[in-house]
Order: sequence, then C-alpha cells, then structure tokens
Amino acid sequence: MSIEEKQKQTTVNVQEKANLIWAIADKLVGVYKPHEYGNVILPMCVVKRFEDTLAPTKQKVLDMNKQLDADGITVKQGFLEKAAGQKFYNLSPFTFETLLSDPENIRENFESYLNHFSENVIDVIHRMKFQQEIETMAENGLLYLVIKEFCTEKAYLGADKVSSVDMGYIFEELVRKFSESYDEHAGAHFTARDIINLMTELLVGEDEERLEEEGITATIYDMAMGTSQMLGCMSDRLLEIDPDADITTYGQELNEQTFAIAKADTLIKGGNADNMRQGDTLGDDKFDGYKFDYIISNPPFGIEWKTSRAAVETEHKKGAAGRFEPGLPAIGDGQQLFLLNGVAKLKDTGRMAIIQNGSPLFKGDAGSGESNIRGYLLENDWLEAIVQLPNDLFYNTGIATYIWVITRNKSVERQGKVQLIDASQCYEKRRKPLGNKRVEITETARQLIMQAYDSFSDGVLTQTAADGTEIRVESKVRENDYFKYSKLFIMNPELDSNGNVVYDSKGRPFIDKSLNDTEIIPWLTDRKEYLLKNVVPYSPHCIVDEKKTKIGYEIPFTREFYKYTPLKPSADIFEELKALEQQEAEMMNKILH
Repeated sequence: MSIEEKQKQTTVNVQEKANLIWAIADKLVGVYKPHEYGNVILPMCVVKRFEDTLAPTKQKVLDMNKQLDADGITVKQGFLEKAAGQKFYNLSPFTFETLLSDPENIRENFESYLNHFSENVIDVIHRMKFQQEIETMAENGLLYLVIKEFCTEKAYLGADKVSSVDMGYIFEELVRKFSESYDEHAGAHFTARDIINLMTELLVGEDEERLEEEGITATIYDMAMGTSQMLGCMSDRLLEIDPDADITTYGQELNEQTFAIAKADTLIKGGNADNMRQGDTLGDDKFDGYKFDYIISNPPFGIEWKTSRAAVETEHKKGAAGRFEPGLPAIGDGQQLFLLNGVAKLKDTGRMAIIQNGSPLFKGDAGSGESNIRGYLLENDWLEAIVQLPNDLFYNTGIATYIWVITRNKSVERQGKVQLIDASQCYEKRRKPLGNKRVEITETARQLIMQAYDSFSDGVLTQTAADGTEIRVESKVRENDYFKYSKLFIMNPELDSNGNVVYDSKGRPFIDKSLNDTEIIPWLTDRKEYLLKNVVPYSPHCIVDEKKTKIGYEIPFTREFYKYTPLKPSADIFEELKALEQQEAEMMNKILH
C-alpha cells in the first residue's frame, strides 16, 4: 500500500471512529463540561483497545493462569504474556459485554476488571487518572451507559482492524475536538500524517539505496512524542525499505495523558514500553547519554521554559558535558533548546528532522543565545536543509512552519552548504477542513519537494496537481558563511567649527556619543570595501571599536525568496478611478430617474 493510500485509509478510520466516539461523549452532557469529555473518553478508548486486542486469547490466558496456580507457580508474567500473544494480559473473568449483565454492581466489577490487567497496563490507566472519573460516572448513572456504547460493533478497536497509526490519529482527532472546547493555545497542536511523511522522506534522504543494500538496524527518538505517531511512521518507512529492519523506538512526553496513550500503543505493537518515558525533556532528560540514528520531532514552540530554567541553566554551565553549551534562547520560547537536545543525542552518522516556527531563523542579535545556537550548527556544518511548509497545514495553528534537517555526516556534495527549500506553495486544498488544517501535502506535492531536495541546486520546480492547480517549489543553495555577519560598533569624534577632529591632551579623539552607531556587514563581503562605500562617505572620521565587534548568524529565509511585485503605474490607477466615477454617475442617474 502506498503512502497516499495509507493516508486515505487513515482519514476514513479517523472520521468514522472519531465521530462515533464523539457521539458517545455527548452522553456526558450535564455531568461534564465539553473540555472535560477527554478525561473519560480517552481512557475508555485505551481500555477498550486493550480489551479488543486481547479478546482472541482471553480464555487461553485464564486457563494458563489456572494451571499455573495448580502447579504452584508464582512468577507468571512470561507464561501469561506468551498465552496472550502480547506484552500485556488481563486475568479478570469479566469482559465489557459481561459487565453489562450486572448493572447494580457495575462499578465494583469494572474496577475489578481494570485491576486484573498486567502491571504495565495498570500504570497506563493510573497515569490517565481514570479512577476519579469512574466514581463520577457511577454516582451519576453514566458508567453503564458509556460501557454499553463501547460494546457496539462500530466501537471495535482491536489491533487487527484498527492499525496503530489509525488509532493514534483517532486519539489526536478526539483530543483536538476536546481542546477546541477549552481554547488551548496554538503551540499544543498535532502533527498530521502528510507532514510526518515528508519528514520521514527527508530523513531517509539520499540513503535509500544504501539502506536497502546494507539492511537497517536503527534507533529512533522523539523528544516530544505526544501519542508517538511520528515514531510509528518513521518505523513504517524504514520497514518499507527493509522488511527485516531491526528498529527500536524511544520517546519522552510531558503530558501524562498523551504519554499513557503512547505507552499503550507501544504495548499493543509489541514494543518495549520502558522506552516510552514521561517527564520534562528540557529539565528532566530521561535519555541522558543516549545516542540515536534518527530523531523526528515536533516540539512545542512559542512556549516559555521558565519551569525548566534552573535545570537548563545548570546544564548550560557544564559546557560540552551538557546539552545546552552553545547558548540559551530567551525565556519566552524554548524551541531552540529542544533543537540542541536533539543535536546532542545524534550519533556521528545520525539525522534529525525537527519542526520549528520562524523565530529560530532570525530572532536574537549578534552574540545572543539564539544567534549562537545558529552559529553552532553552521560552524560545525550540521545544518543540511530547511524546508518552509505551507500555512494552514496543522490542526490547531495556521502560522509559518519549517522543517530543519540536521545531520552530523553530510554527503561530500553538501559539505559547507545549506539548502533552503520554499515549499509554501506546494500543497492541495482539502475538500473539508480539519480545524485549522485546510491544505495537505499530497503525494504529488511531496515528490516535488523531494525532487527539489535531491537536485541540491538553485531552481524552481512546478507541476499540475490532481485538482488542476499549479504547485511550486523553489530551492536555493548557500554557503554556510552566507548566513554569518559582523556587527561593528561605529564611533564618531567631535568636530570643531572647521570640521576638524577634536583631541584630548593625550592625542585621543573626543567621541560624540550621540553619533554612535552599528553596522552589520555580511561575512562574505570585504569589510574595508563595505565601509569605504557605505559608511565613510557619510562619516569620514568614523572609528570602529574592535573590542565591541560581535559575530552573528541569521537565516533570512523570507528575504531569500521575496518576489518584488511592481506597483501599478499611476496612469493605470487614474484610468481605473475614472471608470469607477463613470459607473457611479450611471448608477446615480438610474436611482434619481
């Protein structure tokens, strides 16, 4: 099945299942507020998915447990997992169906059912803080109704019918609906599959043939994994290249609810759930000392890192022994800290694709933390490419976003250079918006972007999309030093009435501080020539204070792709105004007569 076919299949499953589950949430009206529905529905989805996935081996597990008790065997985990055919199991005689046969005791029986799961599932349920909701539903006569709704055929969520990726997007679509009711800020958005598919292609890059020949053994990490769908999609892409690939995934997530969903997903896929860890990536790194082959992530941006400040600043002082040696960004936006975290965890041959908004391209003056972080990437020659995405691509935000591709091992052709790709006009409109998501990177659009990436040259590529519109990608390749500049501090001496410099008793010129200025000079430009051409003609006695010179780094993405649109000639504007006046006169005549 192609990526495009998978994407369509996911859309169908998301719409069908999410709409059904949202309808179940309507039964909570009156007891719960709309933004609280997720506290009930998401844990119920997780539990029902475990239930449906275990159903085929349910009796086998119960029989095995009975036999182990008869044999006096107390260490049961391995035997029970083998019987279940999963990394988890449930020893309760109850199922969702049989719970309905005893409405009077449904709360006690449901709690017993949950407590008979294996410890790893109980941890998932505990982290979702579900016990309180069970009590609330039972006290208000809702628990029976909700369980009954999850027993319908349409509510089946077993792994044999609903894929892991589908389930992840069902969760994300539900959380999107819930969060809209609560008006959560735009930074807490989800990453649609079309974006992830582009990121996975960029991570594979030029290596597909080599990976196919050599075989794949890889580790993948997501530092802000949400429900872990990026890890799943990257794993799927590598398995397409090598069906026998040995892949291990790792992820960290701050939010307990989404972490629990990610852990549940990993258990159902048979992965190592211990590699999914909960906590603050910036302030409490759960993977200290780890190195990964691939990193794929969409960390929050526009979010302050005040709560992590003490730990981050302490690690910054460690220098090269920590993750944040190059510098610290302003406290109001921690996305570049996530970038540094990823760079620190890349193997020498590792690659990272990370989503950022526009501020890491230019925010911060020369010598600032933001500028120094850009310089760190450029001076080490680790920044391979930046791809501008179309606006209105995410569910909860319409702002400009970019994929940064970082690699510690550039191909010979790419060494010393950075490729900028403007794909802001490479999309097709969705027939029906999903939140703020009004456009999509279809397979045609993705291939055009990858064609531009593979060309590694300046140029424009266009193609007619399936909907008849023209999609467009522009690529530019620049030397690393193109993004480097000097910021000079210019002083001007006092002048006497004859225009001569005034000196003190030691022969030093008096400085007129009111005339102090700065000048930014591109690194690839001859400094002396620049000053003679742009400064000296207007300030012939200027002095450069070398002690205050700073080196800065900026990636002027928008300026690079700016297209000047000439203004209309005044004569044309005058003719248009005359035509409008004539139309107005004719309308007034009709009205008056």
